[in-house]
Amino acid sequence: MKISGNTRLIAHLGWPTENFKAPMIYNPWFAAQNVDVKVVPMGVRPQAYATFVPALFEMTNLVGALVTMPHKVVTAGLVQQLSPTAAIAGACNAIRRETDGSLTGDMFDGDGFVQGILRKGFVPENARALVVGCGGVGSAIAASLAAAGVPALTLFDMQESSAQALAMRLRRHYPTLEVTLMQNDPQGHTLVVNATPMGMSPGDPLPLDVGRLTPGTFVGEVVMSQTWTPFLQAAMARDCQVQRGTDMLFEMIPAYLRFFGLPVATPEQLRQRAEIGT
Repeated sequence: MKISGNTRLIAHLGWPTENFKAPMIYNPWFAAQNVDVKVVPMGVRPQAYATFVPALFEMTNLVGALVTMPHKVVTAGLVQQLSPTAAIAGACNAIRRETDGSLTGDMFDGDGFVQGILRKGFVPENARALVVGCGGVGSAIAASLAAAGVPALTLFDMQESSAQALAMRLRRHYPTLEVTLMQNDPQGHTLVVNATPMGMSPGDPLPLDVGRLTPGTFVGEVVMSQTWTPFLQAAMARDCQVQRGTDMLFEMIPAYLRFFGLPVATPEQLRQRAEIGT
């Protein structure tokens, strides 16, 4: 991997960094396109993050930043402009510096997730979706599901205030959306999403009672540290159609590339070059 004084950087911000997948997808694509840009993992502990971000964007060769756990929600308060999706989600997973020096934040988790399930045949009209986890990624997925036309959403989070705040933002933008709070029973839902970190560590509990999943339910995952998490394996055993966390990642990268003004790839092109199992 050649790095020179002309190399531009995209910071990949999160903590811890051991499970980061993005550098192994972006960097092979950039190399194939002869684009002198590198994605670099940067582990930033939460207590240092608010100070680190403004200093980071003083770098003259910085294209922007990818943001992952646990910083997505905090990031929304560190930028000067938010996209509508980021405003509804209350979180950002991308930061770009504008020509006037201000920072713009956007959120692509939800779009990536929804594009993935649409390509797998999911029909949002008349669907009822359960989103477990109302942090940055769960909020983004809920916002994108509403934008795609899902008429009814059930939201659950261990912190009830998070679910309530998300419901308020959704209703403000989608007044006809039916929102149910603090239920995590998958029965009666056509789409069930695990938008929590459960599954990243061995021995994690499952996010809900998989025995209540109806065969044929579409089940989605956001955890990327395992290709087939215990939750997805349990869902497949119930004859459910599933979407992996890495599927969401490949679907959202084209939106990131457009956001940064870089050569755009299709998910299929990215998979061909990626240096991770797909």
